[in-house]
Amino acid sequence: MNRQKKITYSQAIEELEGIIQDIETENIDVDALTEKVRRATTLIKFCKRNLRTTEEEVKKVLSEIEETPESEEAENEPF
Repeated sequence: MNRQKKITYSQAIEELEGIIQDIETENIDVDALTEKVRRATTLIKFCKRNLRTTEEEVKKVLSEIEETPESEEAENEPF
């Protein structure tokens, strides 16, 4: 069972920004640098995957709107 804490896209970005800031300000010990870069790589992959999934979902929703006949749209309007 995977016991890693599930993070959100925003949390990943925030953590990445912290790592970048640490690297830019040289607040990272050389011994910890490899681990920070490894973590940053994992977070970047997570964010890219999340963006790709979101893009696909948005395209799907938009295509559903385009495929909806006008008569059906009128029935679904809130007013």
